[in-house]
Amino acid sequence: MATIDKRVTSNGRVTYRARARLKGYPPQIASFARKTDATKWASSVESALREGRHFQLSEAKRHTLAQLVERYLKEVLPTKPKNAQNQRNQLLWWSAQLGYSSLADITPAKLAEYRDRLLNIPNAKGRLRSPATVVRYLAVLSHAFTVAMKEWGWTSDNPLRRVSKPKEPRGRVRYLDDDERTRLFDACTKSKDPLLYPIVLLAISTGMRRGEIINLRWRDVDLAKHMLVLHETKNGERRAATLAGRALEETVRLSKSKHENADFVFPSANGARPIDFVKAWKTALREAKIDDFRFHDLRHTAASYLAQGGATSLDIAAVLGHKTLAMVKRYAHLSDSRVAHVVRDMNERALGSAPMLD
Repeated sequence: MATIDKRVTSNGRVTYRARARLKGYPPQIASFARKTDATKWASSVESALREGRHFQLSEAKRHTLAQLVERYLKEVLPTKPKNAQNQRNQLLWWSAQLGYSSLADITPAKLAEYRDRLLNIPNAKGRLRSPATVVRYLAVLSHAFTVAMKEWGWTSDNPLRRVSKPKEPRGRVRYLDDDERTRLFDACTKSKDPLLYPIVLLAISTGMRRGEIINLRWRDVDLAKHMLVLHETKNGERRAATLAGRALEETVRLSKSKHENADFVFPSANGARPIDFVKAWKTALREAKIDDFRFHDLRHTAASYLAQGGATSLDIAAVLGHKTLAMVKRYAHLSDSRVAHVVRDMNERALGSAPMLD
């Protein structure tokens, strides 16, 4: 039962003390300058007490965002080795900006304000962050709030769920045409680095990422089954890649010439770590006269060739190791001719041939 008491201080200032009580809970007391505010507060607290929400709110008031970030960095981030350093830096940015605020005071409106700061204020290098980068800042904080809500009991809500993400541009689709591919292969075979050609060939043949290629070990190569097992993938899941054609031939050739105790398929000079082929790669691009092209675009090249060859979105997702089809939609237009053929074939079989139009 709520009560509102009017009080007058020694200097004549009027305040209203609200007291909300519910059997089984200690009384909750707060003072307000206006009676209407006191009444609203008492009503909302009583409702929260009945629904069991009040003490969750109290818990959120006892913990700051800085404490949330500190605990997340200590307990959760070590279990997420992929991209951990970037996520650490992103969380520390949030802590520097809003660490003093209690979790109860972190509202969607406040987060939206700092989202816009991320977008519009240059970073330490003087560059504006891309929408995709800002999305990652929001995502890691959202996960921290989710853990605090579900596992720590620090808050009853994740305010990031009501914050709009910046619209990201459509994914880049830059791939090698036939002439560019021929020139690049020619430059790679002439490179001073003998491993550059098989690396580039494997990237186009399988769609593997740079990290997946350079971290490949001989124990994960099954030449009898024409298969590679990839343990170090971006999404953390193990997957297989098929060896075929010239990529298979090159891998067999490398296996015959490797050192007896070789670990990495593409080792550095001393064999202790993966190869660093950045300089050789840039030289090959320059020699081949190929502009606006990154190593990751070899992955786009593989996907584009698959689409042009009639592979479905499911096929491409399986080859590239994507969990959803969203990432492969960018290649859909490259299979338009196959889709058109399927539609024409269905119409002819089901509806019969149409008369020629004048």
